[in-house]
Amino acid sequence: MFSQSEENYIKAIYHLAVDSSVKGISTNAIAKKLATKASSVTDMIKKLSEKKVVVYKKYQGVTLTDFGKKTATNIIRKHRLWEVFLVEKLNFSWDEVHEVAEQLEHIKSPKLINELDIFLGFPKRDPHGDPIPDSEGNLQIIEKSLLAVLNKGEEGICVGVDDTSSEFLQFLDKQGIALGKRIKVIEKEPFDGSFLIQLEDKELSISNKIANNLYIQK
Repeated sequence: MFSQSEENYIKAIYHLAVDSSVKGISTNAIAKKLATKASSVTDMIKKLSEKKVVVYKKYQGVTLTDFGKKTATNIIRKHRLWEVFLVEKLNFSWDEVHEVAEQLEHIKSPKLINELDIFLGFPKRDPHGDPIPDSEGNLQIIEKSLLAVLNKGEEGICVGVDDTSSEFLQFLDKQGIALGKRIKVIEKEPFDGSFLIQLEDKELSISNKIANNLYIQK
C-alpha cells in the first residue's frame, strides 16, 4: 500500500509527534527530520492526505489519523523486532543494527513479522530499551527519566537511550554503560551540568550531553 519513502515519512511524523508537546507537526520539522526540502515534504503530505494517513491544516501542521498511527506503529514494530533478531540470533552489537533494521522494516509480509515475534518469544523491548508495539499497535509504557534530571544521591537502572547512533552506543560500550546497569549520581556540576556517577564498582565522569541521552528507571 505504501512505498518505502511514504513509510519513512509516516514513521518520522509519528516520532516527531511523540517527542513534541504540540499537536500538529510543521513541514519544516519533517524536512529537518528527514534531511529533505520543505517542498518535497509538501508534495508527500498531499499524497499521504489522499491515502487518509495524515490531516494537514494550514498554520496547525500535520497530524496522523488513527489509520496513520496504526501504520506507523506497525513499521516501528517491524524495525524493533528485526533489531532484536539481529542482536539475539545473528550476534550483531547494538550499535550495528539500526541501519540494517531500517531496510528490513519495509518488508510487507504480516505473516513473516508475526512468526518472527513468536520465534523471538514476544519481546517487549528492543536492544536500545524502546518498547515494541504489539500486532494491534499497543505500546507498553514504563516510567523513566533522563539521567540529566536526577539530583545528587539519586539512582536508578539504565533502561534506554535517546541517541541510537553508532558513535554514541560505541562510547557507552567503552565506558561500560549498558541497559540494566545501576547508576547513582555522586556529584552534579552546576557550571557545565556534567556528572560524576557511580557505575557498579567504579566512578565515572560524564558530560551533560551524555546524561541527556540516558534513560533511568528509579
